[in-house]
Amino acid sequence: MQDERREAWLTVVGIGDDGYAGLGRTARRALFDAVVVVGGARHLAMLPVRVRARRVPWPQPFSVEPLLTYREAGPVCVLASGDPMLYGVGATLARRVPPGEMTVLPAPSSLSLAAARLGWALQDVATVSLVGRPLAGLLTHLRAGARVLVLSADGETPAALAQWLTQRGFGASRLSVFEHLGGPLERRIDARADEWRNERGDTRAVPGIAALNLVALECAAGDGARAWPLTPGLPDEAYRHDGQLTKRDVRAVTLARLAPAPGELLWDVGAGSGSIGIEWMRAHPACRAIAIEANAERQRFIEHNRDALGVPGLQLVAGRAPEALDGLATPDAVFVGGGASVPGVLDACWARLASCGRLVANAVTLEGEAALVAWRARHGGTLTRIALGEAQPLGRFDTWRQALPVTLLEARKP
Repeated sequence: MQDERREAWLTVVGIGDDGYAGLGRTARRALFDAVVVVGGARHLAMLPVRVRARRVPWPQPFSVEPLLTYREAGPVCVLASGDPMLYGVGATLARRVPPGEMTVLPAPSSLSLAAARLGWALQDVATVSLVGRPLAGLLTHLRAGARVLVLSADGETPAALAQWLTQRGFGASRLSVFEHLGGPLERRIDARADEWRNERGDTRAVPGIAALNLVALECAAGDGARAWPLTPGLPDEAYRHDGQLTKRDVRAVTLARLAPAPGELLWDVGAGSGSIGIEWMRAHPACRAIAIEANAERQRFIEHNRDALGVPGLQLVAGRAPEALDGLATPDAVFVGGGASVPGVLDACWARLASCGRLVANAVTLEGEAALVAWRARHGGTLTRIALGEAQPLGRFDTWRQALPVTLLEARKP
């Protein structure tokens, strides 16, 4: 069989804050051989005049589409910060350009440089990007002793992060802000979160921070700090709700049956407070979830809870199943917590579920249970009755108070 793979026409060159002087021989050779060099204005300005390639800045808004039109033009280079495969354009291009057509020449990333300055082992450090992402994404990493490297969105990020940590009881955490890592303008600023102030603060004044910065965070919990565990079954008080909440122990059992795995997508149908989708996403940073909820007040609960529990990426769809399911991405798992007795809901979820996907539905009413029994008779699966009791006072003694039993349907699609 003939090998029709092309030679690499694209070279992605990682460049540090030390600019052209920090590039190795292979990277320099690629730049001299290139017909076109694409990059940000800051990176293009680092090149000496003897690099004669045509210099093309990234379009605004950002898109890689113009770059792909140069495929037949000859050798093309892209300049990217540090390691292009770490939150960089290299990863974006790798989804569009076959591996044999692209060469990546990484420089040390800002994360590697910061870890080297601090003496931190990178494999023991969490990494969070706040570029285009909310601070709430940090919540799942907050615990005493945790070390986190935070990629800042701009020069205001360190002050905003310090205030956010202090409000959550982590004011004793140490922040080390690194500017222009690896370059001649490199600077480091160390402070406790509760001692950090921007130039408008009334205690400690921190000079203006460069837009290009990274924050190293060493968490220390103080009074009032609360770090929820990542295991399923958070306490019910972790959620804002109106009673439409899958209770803690049932939630833990339900999530065990849903079996979240990295990269998988869950539909939480009739999401209520959003607890199932939220804890699905807390299981792994790559887990994704869509909460479908028709009630406007509960939609606000979901919006609050997803931020308060560190999964701001939870997608909320305002609507009622099955109509609201149209156009949604194919799920790997579906949980029906509300509306199992509504005609067509279970069948619509089953039809849209990916092969080998899991469907789990809970019911507490006789009508809901009857719908699960009838559906199982047609499609198979297992039924489980969950009956829980809690010891509560009765006069001078304690007795068992039984919660409403829950019928759980579990099925796996062939």
